[in-house]
Amino acid sequence: MRYDRIDARILEIVQKNNRLTSEVIGEMARLSATACQRRLKRLRSEGIIEADVSIVSARAVGRPIQMLVLVSLERERSDIIDKFKKAIKSSAEVVNGFYVTGDADFVLYITSRTMEDYEQFTRRFFYENPDIKGFKTMVIMDRVKTGFAVPIESPTDE
Repeated sequence: MRYDRIDARILEIVQKNNRLTSEVIGEMARLSATACQRRLKRLRSEGIIEADVSIVSARAVGRPIQMLVLVSLERERSDIIDKFKKAIKSSAEVVNGFYVTGDADFVLYITSRTMEDYEQFTRRFFYENPDIKGFKTMVIMDRVKTGFAVPIESPTDE
């Protein structure tokens, strides 16, 4: 997956606001709207742009309880890891999930309507899963920064 300086500029622009038209993005990147559309299509098809999303306030949609949960598995076998990854992907409560190194095997970002709902979730998702050794919940007091923007390195000319 390669990109040039113009692609890097487009990526910077769409990470800040993906609702801009191709005309506006093209103008900001000094391209025609058609050339901008072609580049965006290629960036998406090559997987450089993975998704176009809106960040929704969990609190505004009735899910004010937010947690980071560290999960440790009983054994680190590929079949157990793959099974847990599948469970993460199919759970609506799990907003983000990361397979990590360190003391835990996974870090999950979970939202809930109430602590009672979260307790019910833990019973279903963690306690009923024999592959889970343990989990540690950290309740989020304040979301200081939200986003998915990745710093874009502009390629050097070859």
